[in-house]
Amino acid sequence: MPIIQIFDPALCCSSGVCGAEVDQKLVDFSADVIWLKSQGGKIERFNLAQQPMEFAANAVVKDFLQRTGQEGLPLVLVDGAIALAGRYPQRAELSRWAGLASAAPETKEGGCCCGGGKCC
Repeated sequence: MPIIQIFDPALCCSSGVCGAEVDQKLVDFSADVIWLKSQGGKIERFNLAQQPMEFAANAVVKDFLQRTGQEGLPLVLVDGAIALAGRYPQRAELSRWAGLASAAPETKEGGCCCGGGKCC
């Protein structure tokens, strides 16, 4: 299975889902990461503020940052090759890169995928 790596800009925490004003894009993407892992997908995230050596140690990422600067982040690699830059991927993109059949959540009886009357 392909390995997806996300190189995030400097965030306050590992997911960026913290603080008083949370960016909805980060909330959505964090949910998609959890979903992908639950489907058996391999995905790793690296935060520039907390893991700068991961950025420096990866030649593809280092070259990208030298050309674009931090403004080009987030950067998404799939098996070490650049797949996307400048925005977070959608669930369908993650699904395709991971080699999964579908990005749609499975539903239980009653049309809800996680109970409680609302979908994940």
